[in-house]
Amino acid sequence: MWLINTSTLSLELFARSEGVPYAILSHTWGGDDEEVTFQDMDDIEHREIKAGWAKIKKTCQLANNMGLDYAWVDTCCIDKTSSAELSEAINSMFSWYRDSKICFVYLCTRKHEPQLHTSGNLLDDELASYKWFQRGWTLQELIAPSHMSFFNEDWEILGTKESLRDHLARITGIDTVVLKSVETLQNINIGKRFSWAAKRETKRVEDIAYCLLGIFGINMPLLYGEGSRAFIRLQEEIARSTNDLTLFAW
Repeated sequence: MWLINTSTLSLELFARSEGVPYAILSHTWGGDDEEVTFQDMDDIEHREIKAGWAKIKKTCQLANNMGLDYAWVDTCCIDKTSSAELSEAINSMFSWYRDSKICFVYLCTRKHEPQLHTSGNLLDDELASYKWFQRGWTLQELIAPSHMSFFNEDWEILGTKESLRDHLARITGIDTVVLKSVETLQNINIGKRFSWAAKRETKRVEDIAYCLLGIFGINMPLLYGEGSRAFIRLQEEIARSTNDLTLFAW
């Protein structure tokens, strides 16, 4: 697991996430040319001209202010040119978010302007306008961490996972007990867990399956190019480990 040193802003490699206190970022990606990659981290001048560098730097600043020496950001802490490393990272993602000391959620882009009074709750409407709540990958990023702080596009804090729990439950449909403790996730039936992802989107077809691996406790190889077959493989893997018939509703 690669982590960013929050003082030097350089990458350091760790054999495992346990025992290393770190902060983690949850966000929505910009364009491919905007994000800082693993390779960019070795080129100080190049990385700093990319738009995505600002959120990496801010994440490290927030973590450092909390006394955390390390931070993890998916854009630059995974060598995506290595299929083996990418596969390991995606299969480990849920545990990496779960093991973090705190997750900073950067709500940087909106899907639409807030539809005021749609839900009868102004904060629900405000939060629901952000793309973060429609993305597939951010589902596990909301469920896994125990401690989360939510920021708007100007890095103004909106609240914590605890203070926003009821709002988050209404927006996402996720049971409040799960938002309170990830340990309760296994008590939720398979069909209900799938329903949380029903309206979420991913850029690649396969990712709608891969982003759910941790939610179902599944580890499986990634085969980009397999298309919708990835979802079928996920169902098959789940079926091998459960008798929960709600699986077949999906």
